[in-house]
Amino acid sequence: MEKQERFARCIFNGFESYFAEFQNITLGARTRFENADWHGMRVASIERIDLYKAKITSVLSVVELIAGEQLGDYAFWSGTKAEYAELIRGHNNFEMAETFYNSVYCAVFKHRKIRDEYAFIFSPHGDMPHPDVSKVVKTYPLNNNLADLLSELFEDYAFHMPYEDIQRDIGRIIEVINSYLAPRFNLDHPNVEFQILEHHFFRNKGAYIVGRIVAGSASMPLVFPIQQNESGEIYIDTVLFGADKCSVLFSFTRSYFMVDASIPSQYVLFLQQLMPAKPISEIYSAMGYNKHGKTYYYRCAHRHMTRTQDQFMIAPGIKGMVMSVFTMPSYDFVFKIIKDRFTPPKDMTHEQVREKYRLVKRSDRAGRMADTQEFTNLAFARERFSDELMEELHEVAPSVIEEHGKALIIKHVYVERRMTPLNLYLQDATEEQVIAVMDEYGNAIKQLASANIFPGDMLLKNFGVTRHGRVVFYDYDEIQPLVDCNFRKIPEPRNEAEEMASQPWYTVGPNDIFPEEFRLFFSGNQRARKVFDEMHSDIYESEFWQGLQERIRSGYIEDFFPYRRKLRFPREANNPQGMS
Repeated sequence: MEKQERFARCIFNGFESYFAEFQNITLGARTRFENADWHGMRVASIERIDLYKAKITSVLSVVELIAGEQLGDYAFWSGTKAEYAELIRGHNNFEMAETFYNSVYCAVFKHRKIRDEYAFIFSPHGDMPHPDVSKVVKTYPLNNNLADLLSELFEDYAFHMPYEDIQRDIGRIIEVINSYLAPRFNLDHPNVEFQILEHHFFRNKGAYIVGRIVAGSASMPLVFPIQQNESGEIYIDTVLFGADKCSVLFSFTRSYFMVDASIPSQYVLFLQQLMPAKPISEIYSAMGYNKHGKTYYYRCAHRHMTRTQDQFMIAPGIKGMVMSVFTMPSYDFVFKIIKDRFTPPKDMTHEQVREKYRLVKRSDRAGRMADTQEFTNLAFARERFSDELMEELHEVAPSVIEEHGKALIIKHVYVERRMTPLNLYLQDATEEQVIAVMDEYGNAIKQLASANIFPGDMLLKNFGVTRHGRVVFYDYDEIQPLVDCNFRKIPEPRNEAEEMASQPWYTVGPNDIFPEEFRLFFSGNQRARKVFDEMHSDIYESEFWQGLQERIRSGYIEDFFPYRRKLRFPREANNPQGMS
């Protein structure tokens, strides 16, 4: 028992150390924002993502010493779990401490025999703490004067640099509230107040004040995005209302926020109240706790499988050359398995594909790449898989699956949000929808490029459309840093033989890319291509891509706004605009 107690305490101390370092990295976000240290912000983001694995590795080396030959004894782990459960009883962040324990267990047993007797598959303390949200919320009652309320709020949330023109910004916000919010929300209620989370959210080059307006039993999510100008002054870029706009801000397609939350569940619960349709797992991940987001996702997935009966099926759309994808009609996620052999002309290894997914996890996703959760040895009920899907898996990925009685074990799988493939979306789209989604498609390509990501295979089938109408890239096997590409024009043929040749008569290097060939991505959908060409034909020119490369190499970091540009306040001092 003494050894198990020391073993449990070692893991717990590892968690405390991890969480403290995570907090320290996060606490630097405010200073990095005030110093306009955008490169430092990016480095810190990657450092924080990498921290978890480093801490698990460190703890593993010590627990191996403590446990000795009992390290692989399941009975030993069962007793250790009981000791650990007592250690974290009443802990403010017990749910994440459980996830850390699970990670150590999985590292020892290579994700095999994951049972509730040995690890915290389900928590004896509940899914998450029941925090007092009021402790992390500042309240501003509306006493008939909105300008005074906003002045007090922005003074409380000020930085160590001046506002560019706070009275101008307050005037714009009031104008939007009067024109957009007042007709939809009872601001004449006797008890109206602004409830604002106590700390800013930081990501990329922006800071965000997040909260809600409450009038009796009614409430409206509210976000103030803050930007910094070239003179080091800050300004309110716009005001966002409603669950949908808040949900896009915390999207699974964006990098993780940095926010000073000593008890993250308090923030998670408040944010979930703002965005009831957003899974709690995604909110944890959006705040940087992606490992616990994975735990929470697994628990919710297990419950979904238990209360439903529909079968897994091959996901709609054109089958991929590298991945086999399946889902179920009642489920909002897809499962992606790397095939044993790739369809020609794909020529890469399994490890190279995994490295692409790691690159996406650590990159700025710019709102255009889906975050994924990676699982090893994930168990399913075999009866839930359709005959067609099982035939597919046995054909393309037999090495990845194992059948044990009624269980089907998938040795390696990625899980991500389900979207409508762009090529399928276009089949039934109206003219107005085609215009909107093709503009989104072009913007997605350009924003990824600005984030130093070249998608590679930009076929329509490799992009999805979210419920908010945003276009997102989800086929990562050919991505690479934009600066590693060599964008060229196709040389003019020098004679008739070269002009009529069926194969390129000029040399092509491994990183050579010819943007003129991108028109081929619209094969079979000329309606979409025509619309795209009217808005984004510049991507067919090598000069466009070379210009982006020059900006990136010069150290410029692009702004990625998690809201429509038309919602931004104009930079001119006397030309306010409202929501559109």
